[in-house]
Amino acid sequence: MSETIFSRIIRGELPADILHEDDRCIAFRDINPQAPVHVLVIPRKPILNITALGDEDEELVGHLFTVARDLAVKLGISDSGFRLVINNGVDAGQTVDHLHVHVLGGRSLTWPPG
Repeated sequence: MSETIFSRIIRGELPADILHEDDRCIAFRDINPQAPVHVLVIPRKPILNITALGDEDEELVGHLFTVARDLAVKLGISDSGFRLVINNGVDAGQTVDHLHVHVLGGRSLTWPPG
């Protein structure tokens, strides 16, 4: 996998408003928020996207969702509602080639999203 802005954030080479960090993932506020709360949860392991996941990544993906849930609670959006989004590929709007979960909330979100 090629070098991305996310790999540089993981290594501490670029600043980020980090809200969670552990040995498997890191979560930080999006620099171009699409909602009042817009956080990215990314694995430390370099995975291109959902299609590139291996069976061995099942526990890691569950951990990303658990962290996303905990952040929604911490940031006060769990009761009113929030959305988790994973874009997979160019047509879906993936702009960084590193798997990431968007946690969006803090306002009424419309449907369909695209």
